[in-house]
Amino acid sequence: MHQSDSIVIIPTYNEKENMEKIIRAVFGLEKCFHILVIDDGSPDGTAQIVKRLMHDEFGDRLFLLERSGKLGLGTAYITGFKWALEREYGYIFEMDADFSHDPNDLPRLYSACADEGYDVAIGSRYVSGVNVVNWPMGRVLMSYFASKYVRFVTGFKVHDTTAGFKCYRRRVLKTIELDKIRFKGYAFQIEMKFTAYKIGFRIKEVPVIFVNRREGTSKMSGGIFSEALFGVMRLRWDGWTRKYPTIVE
Repeated sequence: MHQSDSIVIIPTYNEKENMEKIIRAVFGLEKCFHILVIDDGSPDGTAQIVKRLMHDEFGDRLFLLERSGKLGLGTAYITGFKWALEREYGYIFEMDADFSHDPNDLPRLYSACADEGYDVAIGSRYVSGVNVVNWPMGRVLMSYFASKYVRFVTGFKVHDTTAGFKCYRRRVLKTIELDKIRFKGYAFQIEMKFTAYKIGFRIKEVPVIFVNRREGTSKMSGGIFSEALFGVMRLRWDGWTRKYPTIVE
């Protein structure tokens, strides 16, 4: 039995090219992590790959939740957070399936929380310059200045506000009122960080190198960025008017 205090949540849609590779990469690390895959009805057989690996090799540390269709990144993570909280994991991670997030950085995020005492560790592309590989320049600039825009509007001093590679200590997700998180795309990532910050949790940005996917198809769209840009104004208003919960230990 492979016991672990950590669960890596990986939302998927049509990731058959990457699925087995990313699972084996995480399980090949020296520290033991569990994985929860949340698949939104991938027609390419992504879920079947996970089921095979669960049955043949990794049944005690690989888990799968299947949903009926593309319900949004934010709702996938909220579903995964609730699942993890029901099972007493102490450290809960967000990670993409396409190797844009390097599994070798998972122990560094874990250490920031478990050893250094931070509540949220962010795998940051922009805390030490611009660490992005193989993205089109237009997309790099859009992402970089989106984070600058969030910092300007909200006063939130995180360099990579849209980052999707993170570790949360359990108490963060217990405290945040998950059913009140509104956004589904990039704005979900901003809202979770901003909410943690407003509650008073300690946040650390851990520098990582983000590598554009080598296989499969990107799920990014202009609408996702639009949600982030316009949603930020609502978050700023919340920061003035909303009563945030007190920290749950």
